[in-house]
Amino acid sequence: MWRSSVVPFRGTFDHTLDAKNRLTVPARYRAALSDGVVLAMPVDLKPCVGVWRPEEYESYTRRALAELPPLSPRRTELERFFYGSSHDAELDAAGRIMVPGFLGQHAELAKEVVIVGVGDRLELWDKGAWTEHRPTLLSGVAEVTSRVDDAA
Repeated sequence: MWRSSVVPFRGTFDHTLDAKNRLTVPARYRAALSDGVVLAMPVDLKPCVGVWRPEEYESYTRRALAELPPLSPRRTELERFFYGSSHDAELDAAGRIMVPGFLGQHAELAKEVVIVGVGDRLELWDKGAWTEHRPTLLSGVAEVTSRVDDAA
């Protein structure tokens, strides 16, 4: 899942988005994100925002694009998606990141936000959307693990 020696992001944290679309990053992850972040729309188009270390996002996009010929229309579309739906940001002195409007709209972020650790990145979910998605996530995990058990 993660490709570096950096400790993976784990856990679920409840936070709030302020009136200026700033979100406080959990204190335990501020040092890991001190060189900045890339905020990005996820490729599965789930209503969330990915928060990546810049080097991890670059590695992720390079691996995905490497599968396609350099001049192919599919690669061009993926490049548009990866680079056009992402945004570089810095943590401010209070450990906050500003979520740009287009990403906040994609994720339908309201005041209450859930920050979810996903190994190589964090995801920002509107609390209502996360609450709605969680049962689907859990049943999907149960289904996958039962298939693994059946194959063993």
